[in-house]
Amino acid sequence: MTATNDILRIGLQESSLIFENFDAQMAWELGSSLKALCEQRGLAVTIEIRIARETIFFYAMPGTAPENADWARRKRNTVELMNRSSYGVGLSLQESGDSLEAMMGLPLRDYCVHGGGFPIQTRSSGYVGVVTISGLPEREDHEIVAEIMAGMCGVSIASIKLDT
Repeated sequence: MTATNDILRIGLQESSLIFENFDAQMAWELGSSLKALCEQRGLAVTIEIRIARETIFFYAMPGTAPENADWARRKRNTVELMNRSSYGVGLSLQESGDSLEAMMGLPLRDYCVHGGGFPIQTRSSGYVGVVTISGLPEREDHEIVAEIMAGMCGVSIASIKLDT
């Protein structure tokens, strides 16, 4: 596992995990699926899904803390600005030695580049929203989102999963 390999795999995920369409019902299904998987695995995360910058689904599982919602907000802001996964942005910046603060003057209080935020795209409209989870180590946050989205998009997770 290297950052370069993860960056390439995340690029593949971002180009593969595309919905035919995505609406409030799909947001509910995505959020509910994330919640169910995390409960099944005994994980506690905060989940947020937004469409067109409007929160459609939010759930803070027992065992999370208020800072998880704040981390989700900061990851979400990064995805909404860049239309890329927060983990992919972070790894790319790490490799180049840059930061969002240095490149764009963005305050760390409102933006972060840790895993867990992923763009929601449709075939007809492109970027339409963002799904974010927070509560686990960043790579795990990212992988859980990718796993559930792969199932909903009809993509084999084995073909796009990050290397172990």
